[in-house]
Amino acid sequence: MPITDDAGLERALSTETIAVVGCSTNEEKAAHRIPAYLQRHGYRVIPVNPFADEVLGEPAYDELADVDEEVDVVNVFRPSEEVPEILEAVRDRHAERGDAGIAWLQLGISHDEAAAAAEAEGIDVIQDRCMKVEHGRLLG
Repeated sequence: MPITDDAGLERALSTETIAVVGCSTNEEKAAHRIPAYLQRHGYRVIPVNPFADEVLGEPAYDELADVDEEVDVVNVFRPSEEVPEILEAVRDRHAERGDAGIAWLQLGISHDEAAAAAEAEGIDVIQDRCMKVEHGRLLG
C-alpha cells in the first residue's frame, strides 16, 4: 500500500538526503522551486538531471545509479509514463546499496503498477503529493 497517512508522510520527511530526479535549472519550474525549498529547510538535495552540470549549487548526476552518496528519498519530477523506469532504478539501487527506501512521486505523478512492484521490494512509495506542501503542513 502506498503511504497516504500523516504518520507515513512524517516518517518520509524525517530523512536527510533527497535525490531529485528531474531537478530543473529553470527557477520558474516546480522541479526547481520545490527542491530549493527543501534545501533551505535543511535537506541535502542531490539533483539528477542529464542536461545540467549543476543545480542549486550542487553537482548534477546523469542518472540515479551515478549518485555515490547514500540517498534516503528519491523525489520524482518526471511524467507518470517515465515512472516504471525510474522506480526500476530505485529498486536496483535499494537492492544493491540498501538505501533509497522511499520514492516520492510529486503532485500529478503516479503509476500504481510500478509503485506496487517497488513496494513488493520494501520501498515505501508516496504518489501524487507535493513534498513542499506536506512538509509545510506537517513540519512547518
